[in-house]
Amino acid sequence: MDSIFHEKQEGSLCAQHCLNNLLQGEYFTPVDLSSIAHQLDEEERMRMAEGGMASEEYRTFLQQPSGNMDDSGFFSIQVISNALRVWGLELILFNSREYQSLMINPINEKAFICNYKEHWFTIRKLGQQVENSQITPKVGYLSLCVTLLVINFLTTYLCEQQVSSAGPDRDELWCRG
Repeated sequence: MDSIFHEKQEGSLCAQHCLNNLLQGEYFTPVDLSSIAHQLDEEERMRMAEGGMASEEYRTFLQQPSGNMDDSGFFSIQVISNALRVWGLELILFNSREYQSLMINPINEKAFICNYKEHWFTIRKLGQQVENSQITPKVGYLSLCVTLLVINFLTTYLCEQQVSSAGPDRDELWCRG
């Protein structure tokens, strides 16, 4: 690996930087993520309308701001998850039943997306190095990072390659790590 891509955060666009650091390139812009958020909002609006457009629940729902993005640049886990599906990647909530049923050893995994107080960041194994999108890359501290993630009660998602995926250059991208 020639170099590690590390996009520094500008403004409150931590989800964008988290995704780009995970994928090791400038793949997502705020406009891309906003489009995904708007699509999710529309899907949610349509589901709520199924219960009746005249219902109090529907009218209350329409009055609320988006749960998928806000004016500060924050994007929800649903936006991040949908963005990663394009690349054939899926998120599994760390220590969920699904995670435990897979009997995953986190030390053997390539990437995690974490959230702490509405701030998204990536921890990714790249070759023999582990890159934390929050700090300067260090060598050999994935075990420590995963332990700290669990102890500090961060919301953590394992980023896994989907078996039946046909995302763009998926194998090349994921094998770089």
